[in-house]
Amino acid sequence: MSTITPDADEADPADASDGPASRMPRMRADARQNREQILRAARAVFADQGPDAPLDEIARRAGVGIATLYRRFPKRADLIRAVAIDVFAALVEAAHEATEAERDPMDALRRFMHAALDLKLGSVVPALLGRVTVDEILDAVRQDAADPVDELLGRAHEAGLIRPDAVFGDITLMIIRLSRPLPGGVMPDDEALAHRHLDVYIDGLRPEGGARPNTRLSGPALDAAMFKRLRGGAMGAGSD
Repeated sequence: MSTITPDADEADPADASDGPASRMPRMRADARQNREQILRAARAVFADQGPDAPLDEIARRAGVGIATLYRRFPKRADLIRAVAIDVFAALVEAAHEATEAERDPMDALRRFMHAALDLKLGSVVPALLGRVTVDEILDAVRQDAADPVDELLGRAHEAGLIRPDAVFGDITLMIIRLSRPLPGGVMPDDEALAHRHLDVYIDGLRPEGGARPNTRLSGPALDAAMFKRLRGGAMGAGSD
């Protein structure tokens, strides 16, 4: 899922073709699988233990040897950057997939929010703050994840399927809050419970979802533009 170019020694000559697009070698299937397993494991470990978590634990969860991890990511900073890029790329893909798969704008928004929840957005991104910049991520992903999400929200607004005062931050920040595990680690099926609570929240976003007539949401309205400014400052802090 990540967009980072593979190392040359991971290329499979059988994947080459004669066209210009083939000048950059593709990753072998087994190398690509190892890389995806490492990124998936690193996402979970960084979410649980932070960016300084033991790399041995990441390799163990990924089912690969530590030498394989270092071959793919020689420095911890390389792995952190790859995880951040992978999450943002997955968010972009999830937003586009939701748009294509669902004709109903509210169903598309719901589909995206549940996919983003599975990516552990609220646990991973805060753990990597200050270790990688937004510019580094966007240079690799090539599309800001905020844009297709804002488009999903706009479609739901245009169709009259979501209360008019709900804004971008009401979507993304709720996903972040729900994707953080409950403290203590004693709640069974915590992830499934988060999806249940997300469904309750999404239904509450509908105009008929229980809001009293002539009432508006309290607190700051964080639209996509403001979110980008705040995100850029947060992720750039301490990155020198």
